[in-house]
Amino acid sequence: MNSKTRPFAWLLIILAILACSTFVPDLNHEPTLAPGVKYFSGKPTSLPTFSDTPVPSATSTPTLSLPSITPTQRSTSTPTPTPLPLDTQLSIFEDLWSIVNATYVYPDFNGLDWNIIHQDYRRKITAGMTGEQFYQAMRDVISQLGDDHSIFFDPQQVAKQEAEFQGKHDYVGIGILVREVPERKHAVILSVFPDSPAEAAGIQPRDSILTVDGTSILDENGFLRDIVRGPEGTTISVLVQTPGEDPREVQVTRHRITGEVPLFHNVITTPEGKRIGYILLVTFDDSTVDEHVAAALREMTASTPLDGLILDNRMNGGGSSTVLQPMLSFFVGGSLGNFINRDEERPLQIKIDDINGSSQVPLVVLVGSGTASFGEIYSGILQDMGRAYLIGKTTDGNVEILWGYDLEDGSQLWLANETFRPLNHPDQNWEKTGIIPDLSISGEFDEYSLENDPTVFAALQYLSER
Repeated sequence: MNSKTRPFAWLLIILAILACSTFVPDLNHEPTLAPGVKYFSGKPTSLPTFSDTPVPSATSTPTLSLPSITPTQRSTSTPTPTPLPLDTQLSIFEDLWSIVNATYVYPDFNGLDWNIIHQDYRRKITAGMTGEQFYQAMRDVISQLGDDHSIFFDPQQVAKQEAEFQGKHDYVGIGILVREVPERKHAVILSVFPDSPAEAAGIQPRDSILTVDGTSILDENGFLRDIVRGPEGTTISVLVQTPGEDPREVQVTRHRITGEVPLFHNVITTPEGKRIGYILLVTFDDSTVDEHVAAALREMTASTPLDGLILDNRMNGGGSSTVLQPMLSFFVGGSLGNFINRDEERPLQIKIDDINGSSQVPLVVLVGSGTASFGEIYSGILQDMGRAYLIGKTTDGNVEILWGYDLEDGSQLWLANETFRPLNHPDQNWEKTGIIPDLSISGEFDEYSLENDPTVFAALQYLSER
């Protein structure tokens, strides 16, 4: 067995792949969690994406009935130039099959006959495959599990993710972080880099991109087209729409973008004179997120304490436990629940890291259809512990925790190994029900500006009464 395991909890495109430690699992038993190792929960098809970096295209697989509207991902990344001999392909496949057989969180494999899968794909591989065909076959094997979470990455896909998890970006584009909104045929902007071409053009968070040079930003399957990035110094025409306004054409010249993703935050003063902080959380798959949140908390409380805080978690598709844990520590501590796998459970223990009163400030967390995985677990824990009041829409329920396995060629398997059981309401099944807010408000994040957002307004009303 040549694989190594690294537990993670994610939704990315998976970016959190540099573990603090690794170890070789005995696949006859459940892998043991090593101290300091990260795990991941997220929805690989729904995380925010830099529109200026390559985005794998996707096609739906009609033979699968997945628990969400997201089609099974099929990467069209350039195949690895290194040939994969048959014995290597078979070795990788056997490792992958054995990992799933020994550790997959659902022992019935969601109704699949896993032994038949083994026979079928071993026969196909033995008949002869190119490296590209083999990697696609491995993606197909994992997609058949149908949990909308587990995923396989080839070596090139793995390499593309490492720098992004470290929060370091270096590419040519216009400097925006976006997420697709298929139901409204646009991509909403979650963050704008400072001093970027997008900022210079007046593009702001919550604006949406409709087209680039006359071509829809989304393909026929609702996924981002790779049409914003391009050669440095070239100009593109972007059709942008601010919520509540008519679309406008903006000319933007591509430049090199470097640095970390900025965190949008500000202080809102209510008519009653209360200072309410607002922080937009768009992902837990960037290892610098907790550092930026800590800095934002210090900035907003530098002169005067906050009277309340809003964490907008509606577009947070998940990420790494190494971000989840410090993000929890700012607001709550102690025993918060348990991660559950086939055979055992392990507690989630958090030590409070108070930032200028963050562990006591009245807290509202906003949730919605874009909240997934560790974004859901994070919101649910704060609600379950009585630490936060949740406002918004019920989340979709996709909270399996993935463990990452390194295979011998540098490819990776991210497999659902665990679920989460909340401390105070252990009977709740978040995978089945999603996270149910305390106050339901209709409307989506991309439909409103911050000033006109009814969910934010409801949060301000709630905090003004505290």
